[in-house]
Amino acid sequence: MRFSLIDTVTQLTLGAAVGEAVLGRRAGRLAALWGSVAGMMPDLDVLLGVFTSETTQLGIHRGLSHSFVFAVLGGLAGGRLTAVIHAGLYINWRDWSKLWIWCLLTHALLDAFTLYGTQLFNPLSDYPVAFSTIFIIDPLYTLPLLACLLMALRHPPGARARRRFNAAGLIISSSYLLLTGANALHVRAHFAKGLAQSNIAYQRLFATPTPLNNILWMGIAESEDALYVGLYSLFDTGPPTRFRRIEKNVALIKPYQTDRPLRRLHWFSRGYYRSTVKNGEVFYHDLRFGRSDLWLDAEGNYIFSFRLVRNADNPSQMVDFKQETPNVALSGERLSRFWRRIKGDDTVVQYGP
Repeated sequence: MRFSLIDTVTQLTLGAAVGEAVLGRRAGRLAALWGSVAGMMPDLDVLLGVFTSETTQLGIHRGLSHSFVFAVLGGLAGGRLTAVIHAGLYINWRDWSKLWIWCLLTHALLDAFTLYGTQLFNPLSDYPVAFSTIFIIDPLYTLPLLACLLMALRHPPGARARRRFNAAGLIISSSYLLLTGANALHVRAHFAKGLAQSNIAYQRLFATPTPLNNILWMGIAESEDALYVGLYSLFDTGPPTRFRRIEKNVALIKPYQTDRPLRRLHWFSRGYYRSTVKNGEVFYHDLRFGRSDLWLDAEGNYIFSFRLVRNADNPSQMVDFKQETPNVALSGERLSRFWRRIKGDDTVVQYGP
């Protein structure tokens, strides 16, 4: 699965800030250092993809390593190890464990606010918790936290300014995260109202922010055989009334419904998918992650697409899938239209057929 460098920076920063808050007065910059290590530790589960099939890896990423159980057990183990490494500091393993547990826990909780899905209750349940209130990369969350942390680390461990700067970063970022939750409730209510005004009958509704912001949101409504996709900006003067109808093409994947790889894709996508055929190959697209055109044009490449791998001896059996990397060309013209759509201009969107 894709591993975002910028997302890693966010988790490193959060871990360092939490580590500083827990143990900075006693451990100095070592608290931020070990906090950043703990903050990135859960995402190392992607390395297991080298040894497993993509079907298995899709269930492993943000699985046990992002759970409450791992936060406690992994935190205790990390605390023990850190206490041994820094025995000369006379900080006991319990205090180091508090740092590790809080850093692992905040990592998992932050990921749960994105759309990917975080298995907080693993191994008791593989249910992927995804509040979908914040894009996986959001500068308004990361930059204030990073700036305040860097200013804090310029001061000695016992300085009041150090504690205040670090606390300010955590308060600002946490407040912004709460704001995204309020935005999500507002946006989903407007999508529901717009669908009703458009006389679109649907079974479920999903909404998530578009890349790098929390103002322009994408909504997906699911009917029995199709999905309806629309955009809504907090600057819009009313609910969205124009939606794209996207056929799910269920018949293309019907022969593989009982196969484990397809059941894993359904679990991951929550059912917000469409299937297509290209050059004789069947593809499964998860619409929640958007398209290369940012939904501004009539057509685009889906960001999360999986090619179904079928049994060579039995084509009616699916044995795995392969995630395909789409061609994403964000021209200046498209980015300009995206910015205008964020500001509430719906005329820049080419809905097409």
